[in-house]
Parts: sequence; C-alpha cells; structure tokens
Amino acid sequence: MATFTKLNGWVEQLAKGYHGNMSTASWTVALSNTAPGSEATPPTGATSACVLANVTQISYTNCSSRALTVSSCVQTSGTLNFILADLTLTASGGPVGPFRYVYLVNTSTTTVTNGLMGYFDYGSSITLASGETFLIDFDNVTGAATIA
Repeated sequence: MATFTKLNGWVEQLAKGYHGNMSTASWTVALSNTAPGSEATPPTGATSACVLANVTQISYTNCSSRALTVSSCVQTSGTLNFILADLTLTASGGPVGPFRYVYLVNTSTTTVTNGLMGYFDYGSSITLASGETFLIDFDNVTGAATIA
C-alpha cells in the first residue's frame, strides 16, 4: 500500500484560496522517480515551491490519461473528505517509467500554477511494459485528503 504525504505548502495555498473549488477543479497525477526532498527546489519546502514545476516528471509518451475524477468533496460534522475515483494507468506502444512517486496536481490553481496537494510513495520504482496497467487505488471512504 502506498503512503500518502500531504505537502505543507498545500495547506497555506488552500487557506489563501489558490485551489478554488476543489470539487470542480481539474486534477491529474504526475509521476516521478525522484524523491521529493531531493529535487533542486523541493516541493516539500516553501509554500511557493509546492508546484509541479519543481517535480522531475517522467515521460508520458506511452501513458494513458492521467486525469482524475472527483467523486465527492463533502463535509460531515466538520470533516471534509476529498474522494477521487480510482485511476488505472496503461502503458501503450512502449514502457512507462520508472516512477515511485505519484503526485496529486490541481491544474486549475490560481496565483500558483499547478499546485500540489501531496504525493503517494510506492516504496520502490515501478516500470510498466507496453500493455501493462497500474491501478491507483484511492481510499473511497476517507478520500485522498481529509480536512478536519
């Protein structure tokens, strides 16, 4: 099971309204094989660095769509669960990867471009051969993020 790490900069971006309406925003995944803290400008640092431009992405030439679907973004008793539909990535025409980190990216952000929410660490590098699939299995109960 992959471990999710919320990026601290996302909290400030969210509070300042940079992510707009999370339920109607456009979300995607970005794939990387570079540890977040090892980037030239780590997205784990300053709030202004919490953007996709600071992530070393893999080539997506042979990768299917990385677009995400928001299933639910509703609060109950003061806790909001941001639930995303599971996503299956497919390699077609060649390999995809290697990647280890899967970032959640809001491509609709304002003030910052392509703000990051956080990332999943799969523990080791993954490479998909042509025809192989990779399921990103989001928690359908608590969601990709919980705000309390």
